[in-house]
Amino acid sequence: MPSAPLKGIKVLEFTHAVMGPCAGLMLADNGADVTLVEPVDGSSTRRLKGFGTGYFWFYNRNKKSLAVDLKSKEGIEIIKKLVKETDVLVENFGPGTMDRLGLGYEVLKEHNNKLIYCSLKGFLSGPYQNRHAMDEVVQMMGGLAYMTGRSGDPLRAGTSVVDITGGMFGYIGILQALYERSMTGEGGFVKASLYETCTFLVGQHMAYQSQVDYDIPPMPERLSAWAIYKIFETKDEDKVFIGIISDRHWERFCKAFGWEDWLEDERLKDNNGRIDEREWFVPALDKRVAGWSKQEIIDKCGEFHIPFAPIARPGDLYNDPQLNEGDSLMPIKMKNGNDVKLPKFPLEYKGERIEKRYDPPEIGNATDDLLSQIGLTEEQIKKLRENNLIK
Repeated sequence: MPSAPLKGIKVLEFTHAVMGPCAGLMLADNGADVTLVEPVDGSSTRRLKGFGTGYFWFYNRNKKSLAVDLKSKEGIEIIKKLVKETDVLVENFGPGTMDRLGLGYEVLKEHNNKLIYCSLKGFLSGPYQNRHAMDEVVQMMGGLAYMTGRSGDPLRAGTSVVDITGGMFGYIGILQALYERSMTGEGGFVKASLYETCTFLVGQHMAYQSQVDYDIPPMPERLSAWAIYKIFETKDEDKVFIGIISDRHWERFCKAFGWEDWLEDERLKDNNGRIDEREWFVPALDKRVAGWSKQEIIDKCGEFHIPFAPIARPGDLYNDPQLNEGDSLMPIKMKNGNDVKLPKFPLEYKGERIEKRYDPPEIGNATDDLLSQIGLTEEQIKKLRENNLIK
């Protein structure tokens, strides 16, 4: 990799689903040597269906796999030996699981006081800390589902937004701990969570609620600060979003579509005036926009620098010019053996994009190498394999 700021950092990852793997992915993409610890038959995330079908294959590139039986004393001893040379441990198992395995922070720091131990949980310390949680659970209890849906119909966001953001906070905490360790020489315990992450995302709405004497409306029913900030139907029965957030945009918008009559209408000269006239203005605007095709609208908005967006589906992104010509997609080998273009880490660092080193790993692809590194002989490794304690 041309830029690998975390090169040399060794990570052990005990994760499944999204939140933990996402934190590990960010470490791996940025050059860390990340080993995913999974059962001998592989992580259950590999076998998910439905909306979980893509989890493993998106969140586990650039990682190696150690397949070991953590329910065996031999498996636990292997981890304890590896921890001696590990910089970061990431886990998102259920509350208390790592402690029951004998792999909690208090135990492992005795083997390596430089270890940074990151736990990703449903809740931070408090009355809920032993509860199990998932993305959708905290979206419901954290106000996000209320804000996303319509009144009386709470709706989760269309991606694992809290899992992903929670993983990001875990990654941020690890970077903070690495920086502090560079000065003190000591590791530490980092904890991030789903619920508190969700409430952080909803914090702007909590602040809004504190300033008004009515229940704030969910996003689909909000009164936008902008008179034109919505999805429009097109002549060819498609949809386009247009957002006019300045009076310059309004002027260009009217000129683009030849609506000089509105440009000269004193009632519509500024955004607040257009808001005041919404009752007649928005239906009239809907009718005018509906006289144009989707492509005509896109062309006009692009030419006159007006904010717009087609309503894309995930599959449309494979051929998006910005993502392709801007080098934002990388081929990843999927479960079925096909290469699929998936998003890179969304950051330019020193003018470069982070590239793929490894496809998502086969089960246990690094097991033998890792065990050799901690001093096990070929005969010992063979015996562990014969007893189905490793793969």
